[in-house]
Amino acid sequence: MLQGPTARRRTHADRLRTGRRPRSLRMVLAGLLAGAALIGSATPALAVPAPPANPSDGQIDAARAAQDAAAAEVGRIAALVAGAEAELERLSLQAEAAGAAYLAAEEARQIAQAAADEAAAQLQAAADAVAVARARIGEFARESYMNGSQLSTTQALLDADGPAELVQRAALLEYVGDTQVDVLDSLEVARVQQANAESVARATRDQAAAAEAQAEAAKVTADGQVAAQQAAYGEISAQKAQYDQQLEAANIQLLELQGARDAYAQWQAQKAAEEAAAAAAAERAAREAAAAAAAARAQAGSGGGGGGGGSAASGGSGPYVMPTSGRTSSCFGTRWGTLHGGVDVAAPIGTPVYAVHSGTVLRAGTATGFGYAVYIRGDDGFVTVYGHVHEYFVRAGERVSAGEQIATVGNRGQSTGPHLHFEVHPAGSPYTDHMNPAPWLRARGVAFSGC
Repeated sequence: MLQGPTARRRTHADRLRTGRRPRSLRMVLAGLLAGAALIGSATPALAVPAPPANPSDGQIDAARAAQDAAAAEVGRIAALVAGAEAELERLSLQAEAAGAAYLAAEEARQIAQAAADEAAAQLQAAADAVAVARARIGEFARESYMNGSQLSTTQALLDADGPAELVQRAALLEYVGDTQVDVLDSLEVARVQQANAESVARATRDQAAAAEAQAEAAKVTADGQVAAQQAAYGEISAQKAQYDQQLEAANIQLLELQGARDAYAQWQAQKAAEEAAAAAAAERAAREAAAAAAAARAQAGSGGGGGGGGSAASGGSGPYVMPTSGRTSSCFGTRWGTLHGGVDVAAPIGTPVYAVHSGTVLRAGTATGFGYAVYIRGDDGFVTVYGHVHEYFVRAGERVSAGEQIATVGNRGQSTGPHLHFEVHPAGSPYTDHMNPAPWLRARGVAFSGC
């Protein structure tokens, strides 16, 4: 009969094969369970800390009153800030409109000046023609005087010194006889008519210059109002920040007092929670020991599988694209009696700005009210405007394609925050006949939301 460790190993194996649990394993499991029970029962009771101080009702009421007063002040100043912000937006819209009106007046004055210059040139040509006609008549008069006041046509031709002078005198006599009076009269009439035309052109130019000066004065006034309102808005915003700090301090004080009042209840709840947690830990340890023993006895394995999925999104491109990416912050329409002639898309400074359609750049650079702006005349005849840009990458006369980056979003000009101001003009003029860009874009397959 075998003795020693070898025999014990065989006996253990035989018992596993017959499904009998060895005595040593039962003892180990019993020890684990007993240890877990001892851990739970041997855990000492937690020491209860002294209860915190309990503030009086008067202290809490005073803190609550201070909080209510601070909240009321914050509400009052918040209303002032909202009003100042709305006023700033109104004045900014007026400044934008004044800037556009000034640009239109400037363009009209340039056109009137060109017409006046053309009329002056035509008047000078008419005057020169009259002078030439008078000179020829004067030459004939001098010839007549030198040859006698009663010089006849025959005498004038007979007195010629040679064939060349004969031909010249014959031509002059024919010209004077046939056309001297009629030609001079018609030239005088033309000169008078051209003088009247030049006078009208000068008057139109002067009216355009006066309109430009008036528009410029209105623009300067609007810019000054915006600057003053910006200063007022900044001052009120600073006051609101101070009241916000006061409210925060009052909230903290009230929370501290309420926390002290609730401390005893919290202490009791914490004590009960800690005791429950200790009991749960002991129970969990027992369960884990039992699970470990069961796992050690397990003979079968486990497996699993899984799967996955995915999604794809596709988008098309066409002759029209969104001007930029961002949040629609202001729509097309009249507010406070002033037309907001486009839509505003709020986005961080530096966000790319794209040409909505293919066309030719009319102008790019400084634009009153917008700071910097780009104007594009599309191949479809519409003019699109991109205002308040931070940088622009195109110049007048350059061809651009739909989707080509032309600028970046900025905060220049009369702006209350970084955004792109986008306009559409159907008549081909960049300053008049504004139309709502939102339905215009949607009708061309661009998903524009917010307006």
